Formats: sequence, structure tokens, C-alpha cells
Amino acid sequence: MLELSYFSAFLVGLLGGGHCVGMCGGIVGAVTLSLPGQRPRMPFLLTYNFGRIASYTLAGVLAGLIGASSFFLDHVLPVEKLLYLLASLMLVVLGLYLAGIWHGVLVLERAGGVLWKQLQPLSNNFLPVKTHRQAFALGVVWGWLPCGLVYSVLVAALATGSAAQGGLLMLAFGLGTLPALLAMGLAAVRLKAWLQNIWVRRASGVLVLGFGVLGLLRLAQAV
Repeated sequence: MLELSYFSAFLVGLLGGGHCVGMCGGIVGAVTLSLPGQRPRMPFLLTYNFGRIASYTLAGVLAGLIGASSFFLDHVLPVEKLLYLLASLMLVVLGLYLAGIWHGVLVLERAGGVLWKQLQPLSNNFLPVKTHRQAFALGVVWGWLPCGLVYSVLVAALATGSAAQGGLLMLAFGLGTLPALLAMGLAAVRLKAWLQNIWVRRASGVLVLGFGVLGLLRLAQAV
């Protein structure tokens, strides 16, 4: 089941590519447009995205640590099952969002805006991007951008009850988001349009929704 979780997290990132383009496409464009002269864009895009994924991984480690500490209360409350239930429900909610049926997951983005207001001004220190160090640092900051997609997978990282597994889960998710954002940075307009096609979004949402329903069924069988 652990391998399926990593694979699921990768697919969530991959299938949520349209949302990623909408959320981070602007800053990816800023990275490429601010490059001096005819410098190749791909190395800078990779450096920026590695910084972003590093923040996701760190967030997963922290979530896993919090989950691990809560497991000490398992003799009082079924904490592990409750977290697994929450993670499965979040996948259902995320699937509904990706399919364009219900946008309730965006409430999480508004909740994360408090932290983002403190971090966002830091990004001005790294623009315009002229070095790989600036690109990486910019990615690290923008990795904390409020995103319902990220928060949904973070709940799953919390449910792992392990810093290592939580970090790996978010790493897998981050790698899944990489193709869409690299394509956006290289101005792949056709791919962007394809990712935002209503039928592609619905198919992606149904698949992610299926992961959540599968988790709920497994939990019901374990009770």
C-alpha cells in the first residue's frame, strides 16, 4: 500500500498540472523572461523547480513528524484510522475539484494565506533571476504558496506517521508537478490547453476520486 501511496501522490501532481500552471505559471514566466541575454532556460527552470520541490519535501517531513507524535495518543483515540480517514476524504474532495464539480478545496488555500503574506515579500529579493542560487531560493519561497492541491497531499503525509515517508510522499507529488511547469516555462501552449481541457480535468478528477474511495473502502473493511 505504501508504494501505491507514492504512485498516487505522483499521479495527483501529474493530473493536477492544469491547476499548477494556473497557480505557478506566472512566476515560472517571470523566471524565464528575466534571464539575461540568450541564456538557456531549462537549467534555470530545473533549479527553480528543485527549490519548490525541496519545500514540498520539507513540509512532508514536518507533517510526518506531527503525525508520528500524534500516534502516541492511539491508546486514547484511534488516531491512525482518523488520519487515514481524513487523507482519503481529502482525496475525494480533491478529485471533485479537479473534475470541476466542487471547489471546496480552495478553502484550504485561503487558510494558508496567513503564512504566505509573511513569506511572499521574500521573493522580491531574488527577482530578476540572474543566477541559479536566486532561482533555487525563489523556488523554495514559492513552494509555500497556498495551494489546495499541495495541502491535500500534505494530509496524506500527516497520515503516514513518519518523517521519512511523509517527505517521500511530498517528493513524489512534487516530481509529478514537474512536467507541466517545465512545459509552461518553455511556452508549451498546446500542453497547457490540453491540461485545462474539461474532459481531461474530469478524467483526472475521477481517477483521484477513485484513490480516495479506495482508501475509504479499505478503512471500512478494517473496522
